Parts: sequence; C-alpha cells; structure tokens
Amino acid sequence: MRLQKATLFGLYSILELARDPERQLSATDIATIYNISANHLAKVLRDLGRAGLVVSVRGAGGGYRFSGNARRTTLLDIIDIFEDIGATGNAGGNAGPPAECEATDIGAALLRVQGEIDDIARATFGSITIATLLRTMQWYGAGTGAGDAARAGGVRTPHTSVK
Repeated sequence: MRLQKATLFGLYSILELARDPERQLSATDIATIYNISANHLAKVLRDLGRAGLVVSVRGAGGGYRFSGNARRTTLLDIIDIFEDIGATGNAGGNAGPPAECEATDIGAALLRVQGEIDDIARATFGSITIATLLRTMQWYGAGTGAGDAARAGGVRTPHTSVK
C-alpha cells in the first residue's frame, strides 16, 4: 500500500510541528527539511488547518504551529483528511480492478484479501498516536536523517519530547 503525496506531506508536517508545539515553521521551512514542493505543502497545511491540527500565524515571523492533541491524534486521523485507505477498490489510491474481474472467483478472492489488508492498515494507523510515534523515534535514535541536516542549515527545530 502506498500513501498519496498529500498524505505523506501531511504526516511529515504534523510530526515535525508536534515535536515542539510552541515552535512555528513556515511551509517553506518544512518543505526544505523534507525536500518537497512548498506550493503543494501550503495546500496540505491549509487542509490540516481546516481539520484543527495546525494554526497559521500571519505576518513577519509567522508560520504554522501544531494545535492538535498529540496523545489523541492518530496517524489514521491525518490520513483520513487526504484519502480513504479502507475504500473498496482503493488500495492506497489505486483504481482497483474492473467490475468484470471482481465477478470472477479469483477477482472476488483478491478483493477480499485486499479488504483484509486495508483493515489491518487502518487498525495499525489508528493505533499509533502522534505522541507514540515521536517517542518511538527517540527510542530508536531517530534524528540522524536528511531533515536534521536541513535543520542544521538554519531552520530552528529542536527535538523535544511530547508532554
């Protein structure tokens, strides 16, 4: 299963901002850290704002801050803003087989397996909160990736634990 770009950008943004909910980052700051399109990210951040997970601060020194509850917000909550990973025939954004294929015994069997995989993915994403993932990153010594090099290049993003 593959998540759509907008979904991944949303997850990157929420996790980056939730590291320190008091910190503000612009769309350009986040885009630089993850080497992604700032224009596309701005649209994603607007959707996250409508969902109440980030707030935007206008003006000089403005940007976005995490405003959700890291202990209650799951990865699935964020994914559901951008796509429905449990939709029949969706399979992570793929179009799915034609109806004629689903009418065959093999097509029906594959569709059932696909549905089971979607159920497992939804359950897994629904069981991991933002706070849990950030703690797990600390346990595994995350913080040595490309994003840290970008942070060292001028984007101030201290690694702090979620309280």
